[in-house]
Amino acid sequence: MSKYFGTDGFRGEANVNLTVEHAFKIGRFLGRYYGSDRKSRIVIGKDTRLSSYMYECALTAGITASGADAYLMHVTTTPSVSYIARTEDFDCGIMITASHNPYHDNGIKLLNSEGEKMEASVIDEIERYIDGKYGELPLATNDAIGRAVDHAAGRNRYIGYLISLATHSYKGVRIGLDCANGSTWAIAKSVFDALGAETYVIGNTPSGTNINEECGSTHIERMQKLVREKALDVGFSFDGDADRCLAVDERGSIVDGDAILYICGKHMKEHGILANNTVVTTVMSNLGLYKAFDAEGILYEKTAVGDKYVYENMRVGGHMIGGEQSGHIIFSKYACTGDGLITAIKIMQVMLDRKQPLSVLTEGLTIYPQVLKNVRVADKDAVLADPDVLAAEAAVVEALGDDGRILLRKSGTEPLVRVMVEAETKELCEAHIGSVIRVMAQKGFAG
Repeated sequence: MSKYFGTDGFRGEANVNLTVEHAFKIGRFLGRYYGSDRKSRIVIGKDTRLSSYMYECALTAGITASGADAYLMHVTTTPSVSYIARTEDFDCGIMITASHNPYHDNGIKLLNSEGEKMEASVIDEIERYIDGKYGELPLATNDAIGRAVDHAAGRNRYIGYLISLATHSYKGVRIGLDCANGSTWAIAKSVFDALGAETYVIGNTPSGTNINEECGSTHIERMQKLVREKALDVGFSFDGDADRCLAVDERGSIVDGDAILYICGKHMKEHGILANNTVVTTVMSNLGLYKAFDAEGILYEKTAVGDKYVYENMRVGGHMIGGEQSGHIIFSKYACTGDGLITAIKIMQVMLDRKQPLSVLTEGLTIYPQVLKNVRVADKDAVLADPDVLAAEAAVVEALGDDGRILLRKSGTEPLVRVMVEAETKELCEAHIGSVIRVMAQKGFAG
């Protein structure tokens, strides 16, 4: 586990545990790492947080001080930075965002020249430099100093790319868009308007301090209300940097990431384009999804939680679609990261291909009640290896049989063991989780 960078970048509270000095040093290192024998090119995007502008300046200063050129896409989405990094011959890409977190947090996501998450070997070197273990880097002088270049054109080219992916006109379709007061506020409406939709947009008045605040994919109830009030055909809610999307059907019901995998995976299989007849999920995907896939004859992979692990599995196995309950959906033919806007476009394609509303497309999928509780512990590994805890887990497995499941896993970032149970009723979930947590407490693990 890295000291600063997790599975989704370097994230923390702005100027508390993620400071401008950190950003400057990251810029200094990357500018030198890719440009030790030439002038390298690094593209930067940011979300709408107040602190994103500060980090953009610090990163740009570090990059140019090391002799590289910084290309600024300004407010844009994480997937757009990934797309531009891999299609415009950049050495790497940087996205300033804390995704679905509140405004006072921020983060720095690093992408390689292929638009994929940065290699661990480079991350390790960056951390060594931040901690003063790498040595001093020379400063560029005279005409070797780098430039800061406006690259809003990259964002516009990405918008054009999204529009090109649509296979139908959206004329006559009433679509809701919740931009989370984040990265899609100036992009999503442009895309869906260009495709002919009648759009109803909320969460599109960013102030710098209202990103994800009672809006977006973490507050899907706003879109449910909008769909019902305006009698919309479908609604799409994005998170702060638009790498995830959740949908709402015409009845106002939530269509989460698991349901999206089912809808799109089934459609791809029917059209003969589901590579390896396989969908990639995480261990947190609902048991109902697996039962639905079994009924459709669709195979599936299970990875650790995190879109990073989903994509790694897809890349190694040559799979075409994968994702998480949260709405991180990856269509590897079109992107190497979760892309909320591409997800919305692919859902629209299924709806229009089949000439059916979204509620009908989820038929055949029954989502089991799922309860997750976090238990604070001193030693995560000791809990998961304890014979009595394992016996309590085995008792739940036996009691549930094929009609549920239990999953114990440790948090990668906090002193927590997560206990998740799926069963036919929420009451059963609560009862079985309680039986395991009681054993943890009796053994002195639960704090």
